[in-house]
Amino acid sequence: MLPLVLEEVSFAVNGRLIIDRVSMEIGAGPRTVILGPNGAGKSVLMRLCHGLLAPTSGSIAWRGAVNGQTRQAMVFQRPVMLRRSALANIAYGLKLAGISPRERALRARDVLEAVGLADIAGRPARVLSGGEQQRVALARAWALGPEVLFLDEPTANLDPGASRDIETLIGQIRAGGTKIVMTTHNLGQAKRLGDEILFLNQGRLVERTPVGQFFTKPTSAEAEAFIRGELPWN
Repeated sequence: MLPLVLEEVSFAVNGRLIIDRVSMEIGAGPRTVILGPNGAGKSVLMRLCHGLLAPTSGSIAWRGAVNGQTRQAMVFQRPVMLRRSALANIAYGLKLAGISPRERALRARDVLEAVGLADIAGRPARVLSGGEQQRVALARAWALGPEVLFLDEPTANLDPGASRDIETLIGQIRAGGTKIVMTTHNLGQAKRLGDEILFLNQGRLVERTPVGQFFTKPTSAEAEAFIRGELPWN
């Protein structure tokens, strides 16, 4: 994976600053979890990194990438399911990526089997449970072979059993060599799935710390207050 470099990135809406001069580099290797209180700018930062939003000022670029791009995908808290089967949802994503009909049919079936949904391949995606829809969304992203996968609160609306399934699946994707960058409101999940923590508050990157150190000896008073529950978090 080529490094993603943010230099003095800010983002504002109607004059309200949401991301405030964030500079960092995200490279291959450690699983990166973004934490912060409600309104800290976590989801907006993810969308900026993925390219869904353009910064108001500053720059975001994949260093060394041809045409400034790299293989990446993003899965949202509430995945969008097309009006077609689970299998066709995945195949359509591959079609948009320019994959041949034969290859996308094979790849879509393989990835559905990998996420444990081969038996419901023909069911309409929109009638699936929330956990099943999120697994389809992850499969759709995984099928693209991304070098980096952005996950925005991937288990926020799921019950504990479905959340465990999603965490297991994230582990499988990670084991295949994909860099994971995710937000979560679940501190236990951050400990399980993260190697490093990016802590945001009021749009600023306050600290970047290995996960063990963040929860035992954070470097900022803001992070200490957050861990103690003295800052609201989502």
